[in-house]
Amino acid sequence: MTLDTAVALVIALALLGANLPFVNERWLALWPARGGAKPLWGRLAELVVLYLLIGAAALGLEQHLGQIYPQGWEFYAITASMFLTFAFPGFVFRYLARR
Repeated sequence: MTLDTAVALVIALALLGANLPFVNERWLALWPARGGAKPLWGRLAELVVLYLLIGAAALGLEQHLGQIYPQGWEFYAITASMFLTFAFPGFVFRYLARR
């Protein structure tokens, strides 16, 4: 796998993972929610879990391609902000779009 392919894969996973909590009613797309609907706090918690899982996948890809470069808090603040920005279409679909 080349570096360009790995970067594209991580970005695609981030786009999918950021919108996943808002487009379905299952926990982590696996287990059905009780009552048929997830609350907002559950969707936000799921967003954090998916951020961590996709970050772990990105670290695995980086390790596969070479040495892992140490990152400071700034890197994680920026990637968390990007992940929230990627989640905006799903949030609009779930809470702001008129039905």
